[in-house]
Amino acid sequence: MSIIFRQARLLNPLEEIDRTGSIKISDDGTVEELAFDTEITASSADDRIVDLEGMIIAPGLFDMHCHFRDPGQEYKETLETGSSAAVAGGFTGVALMPNTRPVIDSPLGVAYIRHHASSLPVDLEVVGAMTVESRGEHLAPYGKYRSYAVNAISDDGTAIQNGQIMRLAMEYASNFDLLVIQHCEDKSLTQGAVMNEGLFSAKLGLRGIPDVSEAITLARDLLLLRYLEEHKLHDPLRRPRYHVAHISTKAALDLVRQAKKDGLQVTCEVTPHHFTLSDEDLFLSEKKGYYIMKPPLSSKENREAMLEGLADGTIDCIATDHAPHASHEKDCPPDQAAFGIIGLETSLGLTISELVEKNVITMRRAIELLSVNPRRIMNLGQILFRKGEPANFTVIDPDTSWTVTQDAIRSKSMNTPFLGRVLKGRAKGIFHKGNYTENVRL
Repeated sequence: MSIIFRQARLLNPLEEIDRTGSIKISDDGTVEELAFDTEITASSADDRIVDLEGMIIAPGLFDMHCHFRDPGQEYKETLETGSSAAVAGGFTGVALMPNTRPVIDSPLGVAYIRHHASSLPVDLEVVGAMTVESRGEHLAPYGKYRSYAVNAISDDGTAIQNGQIMRLAMEYASNFDLLVIQHCEDKSLTQGAVMNEGLFSAKLGLRGIPDVSEAITLARDLLLLRYLEEHKLHDPLRRPRYHVAHISTKAALDLVRQAKKDGLQVTCEVTPHHFTLSDEDLFLSEKKGYYIMKPPLSSKENREAMLEGLADGTIDCIATDHAPHASHEKDCPPDQAAFGIIGLETSLGLTISELVEKNVITMRRAIELLSVNPRRIMNLGQILFRKGEPANFTVIDPDTSWTVTQDAIRSKSMNTPFLGRVLKGRAKGIFHKGNYTENVRL
């Protein structure tokens, strides 16, 4: 039985496709037919027809920064519940950070994720730890990672503080063409701090994180990267590739902008909460624990810089940093709250509401940020709307308005500051692994 998706806006920036058309998927999950000027008709009585007039079919969304807490903290999230949240958000693939318990710092941990991922509706890419147990002391086995098809490494949540270890990590990673993903934070400036340092932290009497802590670590790393490039201390066929996780400050963004101009292989991501919220939102909220995250919600000036970076192309992709926590870890005083919020199910809606609807970016650019670019950065195969290609796409309803409620959330955790917020735009479903999975809670 084939399935025919009719009269959608087919939008694939990679192929310069942005036209109303229909797409037919064969029973083996590959594209059987694509039509822009003529209607695709059913070839048998068993064929299913899905009318998508007014909807968008885009290459399957990919989130390159997630935490599913499995193994070790399944009370917060599991691979199954995290995958359900991904489907609800319109994602056909996610990259999982290694700060589980135990840390994913060996092929054994990678194999655990791969084994369980095979039966899930979305792809689970594994980001291996940069150092053993993410302690920042000894490098993890990058060569063994590569043999298990790992494409990226990170000690996310805890930046490597030792410059020599960071240099070795970049050199070693380049030998295997591994992307280095850095959570930029000078921990000597952030110990015991919970929110952005400024007027609102002073008013609340909370220890603040100076926003320069992000730029200091990033500046060191870029100097190391530049040094390795200038002295050719790497395989000439495999230059070091460096990615800034959840960038949040103008100072850091300016460093990335200059590094790109200088020809360094540097990319960066921003989260929806960092281009939507500021530290003032935390100050005004009664549930302050739900606004505690790292990097912290920053000033309105830094938030405006993120919008500028999205508009001018300095920021390469949008990633959620989906970080589930149990209610008791967030419904508490802010200086005791766990860092992080869930984001898979609100990412698309916030992108459309805060960026597309406000003319910061176009819908085409949104798809680049949410699908094309993260796959490119992660060295994953790109999605093509062509006959014989595996069907992997997200169906988006760009005009629907919906309210973020607990009933609408499929993640095991509910730690989001966006409960009660009305968003425009939502995933209607995904087609991946030969199946069309609809968002039944629309």
